[in-house]
Amino acid sequence: MTRDTTMRAIEIRAVDGHFALAATRRPVPTPGDGEVLIRVHAAGVNGHDVHQIHNGGHPILPGETDLPGLEVSGEIVATGAGVTRWRPGDAVCALLRGGGYAEYALAPQGNCLPRPDNLSWAEAAVLPETFFTVWSNVFVDSALAEGETFLMNGGTSGIGVAAIQIAATLGHTVFATARGADKAIICTHLGATRGIDYESEDFAEVIAAETGGRGVDVILDIVGGDYLDKDLLALAHGGRLVFIGAARGFVTPIDLRKVMRKQLRVGGSLLRPRPPAFKAAVAAALEARVWPHVRSGRIKPMLDRSFALEDAAQAIRCLQERRHIGKIALAVVEG
Repeated sequence: MTRDTTMRAIEIRAVDGHFALAATRRPVPTPGDGEVLIRVHAAGVNGHDVHQIHNGGHPILPGETDLPGLEVSGEIVATGAGVTRWRPGDAVCALLRGGGYAEYALAPQGNCLPRPDNLSWAEAAVLPETFFTVWSNVFVDSALAEGETFLMNGGTSGIGVAAIQIAATLGHTVFATARGADKAIICTHLGATRGIDYESEDFAEVIAAETGGRGVDVILDIVGGDYLDKDLLALAHGGRLVFIGAARGFVTPIDLRKVMRKQLRVGGSLLRPRPPAFKAAVAAALEARVWPHVRSGRIKPMLDRSFALEDAAQAIRCLQERRHIGKIALAVVEG
């Protein structure tokens, strides 16, 4: 167990009528049943953090913290009752229920994965949230099967970088949209058969041309808004569309005839409310199916930049301004 009793952390405070991040000190948490305590080396920065900050937090469920941060890498320093796999000293990356913006964080044992030796702490920290999200939505909910094709809308986002690499590495034909020709090319370097510049190309028309009019089987969309209609056009008969974000708006009209005629499935999800058993099953699948490719270097996190923990507000601004490709991390331990 760590000898520290307090820790550096970043919390959300009300300042002049709005919410902002501020440095603070908090007690080091104690692991409960089935939990591990991680000495955090690095933390990932995600869109959920932005929403949490702007809303002044979110409803705190039992066992959760008000501190932001959904993913970290670090060293386990203590374990709670019932933890069977992990021991103090193990290097892991983990999906959290919050609290990653701190020197110590709690994680359910089933949400931890071994840190790949070929990755830095910061690179490992930005894996869990995107990899859990991609696997749960594309390979579990949408059941992308052998021989099926996949479209990622938002190809150079953190989710997009992970989705393209995972789907392509597992043998699927992948298409991806991105803003600008340069980013479309990055998508092809990641493994997409075709990167589509949505500023100059209609992605539904490109998909039709590339697939002989058939369309793709699964679309993962973080854009929302007016992309919905084009998504429906781009899907093959029996295709599946899942929304996990809505950068262009949550409210948009839908022509249900397009859904019914092609027997499409349209849905959406959030990762945080998923039950613990589901997340543990996703972690096990990732370790079996994806982690060997991460360790070999075939699948690589794309870390755009890192900020010091105390500069978390700058990291959030960078994410909001969309000046990054891939992921942003916070360095909690120097080096």
